[in-house]
Amino acid sequence: MDTLRKYVFSSFLTAFLLSFLVLTFVLTIGLLVQIVGLMLRGLPISQVIRFICIGFPETMQWTVPLSLLASSVLVFSRLSADSEIAAMRACGVNIVRVAMPPVLFAVFCTALCAWVNFEIVPRAHTMRRQLKSSVNVETAVNLLEPGRMITDFPGVKLYFEKKDDESSRILYGASAYETTDPKCPRYISASKVQVFQDGADVQLDMYGVTISPIDEKTPGTARIGRFSQTFTNVLKTTKYFLREKDFRFRDIIERIGKADADVAKTEAEGPAAFKKIIGKEIVDGSGAAAAPDAPDAEEAWRKTLKAQKKWASELKVEFMKRIVAATASLCFVLIGIPLGIKSQRKESSAGMGLALLVALGFYLSLILATSMGKYPAAHAHWLIWIPPAAGMYLAFRLIRRHL
Repeated sequence: MDTLRKYVFSSFLTAFLLSFLVLTFVLTIGLLVQIVGLMLRGLPISQVIRFICIGFPETMQWTVPLSLLASSVLVFSRLSADSEIAAMRACGVNIVRVAMPPVLFAVFCTALCAWVNFEIVPRAHTMRRQLKSSVNVETAVNLLEPGRMITDFPGVKLYFEKKDDESSRILYGASAYETTDPKCPRYISASKVQVFQDGADVQLDMYGVTISPIDEKTPGTARIGRFSQTFTNVLKTTKYFLREKDFRFRDIIERIGKADADVAKTEAEGPAAFKKIIGKEIVDGSGAAAAPDAPDAEEAWRKTLKAQKKWASELKVEFMKRIVAATASLCFVLIGIPLGIKSQRKESSAGMGLALLVALGFYLSLILATSMGKYPAAHAHWLIWIPPAAGMYLAFRLIRRHL
């Protein structure tokens, strides 16, 4: 029995590793194409490596379950097609015991995916956003494309016709629309521009310049042979509110509790509590404005309560989604093993097709339930458990019939 289990599990593990590598490559090929393009345009290799490392954990919630599904169907369909399953049954071997090592491996993968979803993916999501908002001027200039409007620098819209062949910091046929001073937006054009960095500021040395207007007190157009313009704090790291995808396990548990407490408090206080804050900006739990300048207390109360319920629902859906995505590993193995055994000679492709349909239905249902998170009345955090429940029911029926 131990020899049979080792034989089956070694075949299963080999198929899993190959499927994992192939699926990882397929799911990341789009990212790899983008990265190659960025490298050709001057993105430093250190940032390329960071982008790859940050993007890999997010693919695991897809590649691990699908690899387990593919390997379980392929291995057990081969055993069935070669009559090895029939031989085991003829010798009185319990097929459930033979299939136990792959199932235990799926349990391990479920725990691993849950840990990755709660601890690694949120960090990667936050790091990717921070990485995008902290690009230095060398990288920013290297990535600028001629012939299109550039909005990478806050408060400045930049356009240029071409770069210098020897230095990416020299631009030709440039024009900029500056809105760093809201009271005096300006249009600046230049035949040649040199770009320099000073901390968080970007300095442009321009030649053959046209400025309109000159400043707030001097309207009109000026033409200057050479002009230097500094855009302050345009490379400063952008501040952003943390969203539900940025929270790790402990953080999301605490925020769910706080969100529910806020909803209960707002419902208990009623509109009367909002009479003192009419005209002030009301902020929901996510940090987003919920009801600025509400005309009356009842409307302010209603809008704030709606925003708080929506935030609480999104947090709960995100929490449940991470667990459900991890349980796909166990569901797919329990479905894949009987589907593989069911497949006879020359029917392994049919078993794989059925397995892929099951996976497609699982993930489409998961996406649909997740999209309902913005509607608190739908209780999407419970609806999201329909895919794994249906998967377990199907697995139970198949196991009873074929094992």
